[in-house]
Amino acid sequence: MFLAFKEIRHEKLRYGLIISMIVLIAYLVFILTSLAQGLAEENTAAIQTWNGQRIVLNQNADINLSQSLITKKASQQQKITQQEAYLGQAAVVAKKAGHAKISAQFIGIKNHQFIAKNLNLTQGKLPQTPQQIVVDQSFKDQGYHLNDQLQLNSQTAPFKIVGFTKNAKLNIAPVIYGQLTAWKKLKNLTGDFQASAIISKKASYQATAKGLTAYPISKFISELPGYAAQNATFSLMIGFLMVIALIVIAVFLYILTIQKARNYAVLRAQGVPAGFSIKATLAQAGLLVIVGICLAGVLTGLTAWLTPANVPMSFQ
Repeated sequence: MFLAFKEIRHEKLRYGLIISMIVLIAYLVFILTSLAQGLAEENTAAIQTWNGQRIVLNQNADINLSQSLITKKASQQQKITQQEAYLGQAAVVAKKAGHAKISAQFIGIKNHQFIAKNLNLTQGKLPQTPQQIVVDQSFKDQGYHLNDQLQLNSQTAPFKIVGFTKNAKLNIAPVIYGQLTAWKKLKNLTGDFQASAIISKKASYQATAKGLTAYPISKFISELPGYAAQNATFSLMIGFLMVIALIVIAVFLYILTIQKARNYAVLRAQGVPAGFSIKATLAQAGLLVIVGICLAGVLTGLTAWLTPANVPMSFQ
């Protein structure tokens, strides 16, 4: 380690450039990873807050919540306990005069079931009537406030914001929580339908009604539109980048080692063991990489602090 430090102090510019290259590569890997994690979380943040283990959907829905409908007859054949909850989903556009339109996912729930009880409200209360809603915190960034009234789709009756919640994103769209009665109106459904899905906390929960199928939540998440393709794309990008980074760093360190061949020859002539030179070279390489990664971590932390809340990046 002594020899490694001495060489770095003697060749400050050369080793400074190598550390800068490592910093930039590591910083790029960190930023891409945080972007991949952020987009993945915005696809599934709401699902994670439900704390479910199984989901029951219409067997013809192709494991797609937006295409699933469960009739009242089928729901009556399912065993519903305190561990299960009904859930209705509808794509909506929220609009209010003077504000930008927001594409969102309306989730209909029942207040006495566990999904509603587990909602992490940052402000306000749960919906008590069909025209009351709880919205994701991102609505605040668009200028919405508590007790504001807005319209959803073509519904003429306004909906009142009575609460805000965090981590409510589904398919990269903010979630609006309301009552199942409101969900039926938004979907233009008759009274024959109960929900889009049944969420259960039990890992062993099964579909007993004809026409329904139960899936693990992990399977449901992997089938979200575009989710698997997005994760695979980012994983390949990050993987290739790391392989390229390893090759580039190895080439630079190899060139440095070749340039020091004469110095090593002098050390060998003076009786210094070859193992000492090898250990010094490895220690120097490790030191450069560690310093570069630490500096990249500092840059990433600074980026996390400066990044606006609406940018889908997750720094861990």
